[in-house]
Amino acid sequence: MHSKKQAAVKYYVGIDVGSASVRAALVDEFGTVVAHADQPIQIWEPQPDHYEQSSADIWAACCLVTKKVVCGVDASLIRGVGFDATCSLVVVDKQFQPLAVNCEGQNYRNVIMWMDHRAFSQVERINATQHRVLSYVGGVMSVEMQPPKLLWIKENLQKSCWEKAGYFFDLPDFLSWKATGVTARSLCTVVCKWTYTSDGGWDDSFWKMIGLEDLVKDKYEKIGNHVLSPGESVGKGLTPEAAKDLGLPEGIAVAASLIDAHAGGLGVIGADVKGHNLPCENQPITSRVAMICGTSSCHMGVSETPIFVPGVWGPYFSAMVPGLWLNEGGQSATGKLIDHVVRGHVAFPELQSKAAASAHSIYTYLNSHLDLIKKSLPVGFLTVDLHVWPDFHGNRSPLTDLTLKGMVVGLTLSRGLDELALIYLATIQAVALGTRHILETMQAAGHHINMLFLCGGLSKNPLFVQMHADITGKPVVLSKEVESVLVGAAILGACASGDFASIQEAMAKMGKIGRVVQPNHEHRRFYDKKYEVFLKLVEHQREYRSIMNSF
Repeated sequence: MHSKKQAAVKYYVGIDVGSASVRAALVDEFGTVVAHADQPIQIWEPQPDHYEQSSADIWAACCLVTKKVVCGVDASLIRGVGFDATCSLVVVDKQFQPLAVNCEGQNYRNVIMWMDHRAFSQVERINATQHRVLSYVGGVMSVEMQPPKLLWIKENLQKSCWEKAGYFFDLPDFLSWKATGVTARSLCTVVCKWTYTSDGGWDDSFWKMIGLEDLVKDKYEKIGNHVLSPGESVGKGLTPEAAKDLGLPEGIAVAASLIDAHAGGLGVIGADVKGHNLPCENQPITSRVAMICGTSSCHMGVSETPIFVPGVWGPYFSAMVPGLWLNEGGQSATGKLIDHVVRGHVAFPELQSKAAASAHSIYTYLNSHLDLIKKSLPVGFLTVDLHVWPDFHGNRSPLTDLTLKGMVVGLTLSRGLDELALIYLATIQAVALGTRHILETMQAAGHHINMLFLCGGLSKNPLFVQMHADITGKPVVLSKEVESVLVGAAILGACASGDFASIQEAMAKMGKIGRVVQPNHEHRRFYDKKYEVFLKLVEHQREYRSIMNSF
């Protein structure tokens, strides 16, 4: 029995709103996930490229999962709450009631999802302006950012939505408002998705040039004129109503939020690597890239000075790590693409039944099946005659071409499980080759990258991880806690509580390294050749498009 009473452990709640589910975790001050819960949320797809959600459905899921993870815990030990979410657009009226973002007038569907591409013509017009703010998004704005979506609403839902709108929130900011009643926005969201700059704020000339001068007239009240740094405490903490909804005490600190990928970056990129014999051990975190891989993938690299990378978003000052510039590469469909390819194959029912019979997930079963058919070859070499270009949902980085399509070269008439396993492998390799393309572009612009830090759902797949190590030629670090995005959200809550002096201090203490996956350098020549073919695929696509466009 200890003679002295041990200090009580402090806890923080991290809440993450992904594309298809809401998750919450209770995380202690050492970065250990003590409890975890998740709840699916609904997605509506009323027509192609239109993806919508409900802010009421999302908040209800946040409350449900939070109550689950704090159940039975002494509430006095819970010190702060942090939110992260997809960069989806939430629209409410002047009384904060949901407004329809659709022609059907369904008010509960008041969220345009991040992956919604309805504003294609609007973003083309915005990019044609070549306004100076575009230099901070890699030179070309993405349809997944908020200005084109706002312009689409004005042009298509003027009476029913635009004129009635009181506030346009990025989803992470909607959640902090819902928790505190304060409409402050996070520097992360407004800088990364709305063209706000940390030194100059909003640029009136941009909004006037693209036809959204209405937002300037009310001094940006609708999109945010009070901006806080991520992790900064919002208002007076949880309101009585929000506290009751979430099952937490009133007044608990609530942090200015982050976009989900940035929370994942926060959860892994600053981890203490001492004693792991890694090339980045005695180097600043600017030598690392955090890759958050789920439905889509984001590649987060930081620098001490601004680096302008063609086709890669940023540089954004203090958008993720205070005091550092952020560049963000990305792939719009990765986990979603792998799922699409596997489930759409004619042999999928056979895979499903065999995986169920073996009590394994379909992806664990596919990985095992590849080991069976590889014979004496390394698994990756099975795709010597099968190649995939992965832009089934357009290219976000580094080509910034929304019109690019997916390609598969090397198909046969075979329809069995072997062929399904091969196309699955080739798709994973294509995603990794896309990552290499992004990293090489960042390095050519001035980044010095020697390590990949992976988190997110796809990081649980050992084949996905090994292919990224082999194809990029860089060691891959996996965090001790698989749910790094939730740890990142909890780090925000920890900072808002005042328990840590800075985000950097919290990252170092709460971010933990698990396993390190080394590249197999003997396979380098094979993947160099695969990469050559990969780059040729997009050349050929552009060539045949040029031919057809002349018709």
